[in-house]
Amino acid sequence: MRTSEMAVPTALFEQVAAATQSLLLLDYDGTLAPFQVDRHSAYPYPGVLPLLQNIINRSRSRVVVITGRPIAELHALLTPLRDLEIWGSHGLEHLTANGTYRQSAVAPETAALLSDSESWLSTAGLAHRTEIKPGGIAVHWRGLPPAEIERIQASACKGLMPYSQQPGLKLLEFDGGLELCVAHPDKGDALASILATVDPQTPVAYLGDDITDEAAFASLNSRGTTILVRAEHRETQAQIWLRPPDELIAFLQQWLGCLS
Repeated sequence: MRTSEMAVPTALFEQVAAATQSLLLLDYDGTLAPFQVDRHSAYPYPGVLPLLQNIINRSRSRVVVITGRPIAELHALLTPLRDLEIWGSHGLEHLTANGTYRQSAVAPETAALLSDSESWLSTAGLAHRTEIKPGGIAVHWRGLPPAEIERIQASACKGLMPYSQQPGLKLLEFDGGLELCVAHPDKGDALASILATVDPQTPVAYLGDDITDEAAFASLNSRGTTILVRAEHRETQAQIWLRPPDELIAFLQQWLGCLS
């Protein structure tokens, strides 16, 4: 679907206004924050954090960020936001709004394969481009010249593909890199876990931008509203397309207005 200009169904906001509880699910990079060459400097768009804090403070919406980033890394970018629920590392980690943390176990044989892949990337001269995450290892190339991106991408694909064919692992493309990670959980699994804890009539929206969000879009399409947040449209299973930051901000403002 190719819709923009805040073409969010009026029915969604009517449902949020009428409901005692609603569920707002958000990806981080590319959705709440613009991409940066230095991923540690990818702070949210101006105005996003106050809006999210106000939505949380109204106590009628459960706000959850579902991200491929490790939770510890995301915390620094979301300061001073309080009482936020986060599912990190594609759902492998979970931090509740009251601060309880848990991390799903990775099978020993899968962990060993990830360790071997890290050694391979180091031998291939890609250690400085490598990020070690709970249950995954990512190679980043954002901001490099096209020829260098092509070289790193080809090398990483060649080395990581055999690992991804082993049980329990998969290879994910994301905007600016490639990640070898555990096959499950993914964002769709995280979404399913969240939905299992709420009433089936609860209004739900999920906002995301990347290929890794498609599992969540697919999981939610028969249950709630799925929104692609990107400057340029791409093929997607999301029902609606919004351009950041203006249309994103307008959406959050309208959501907050429904909680009055």
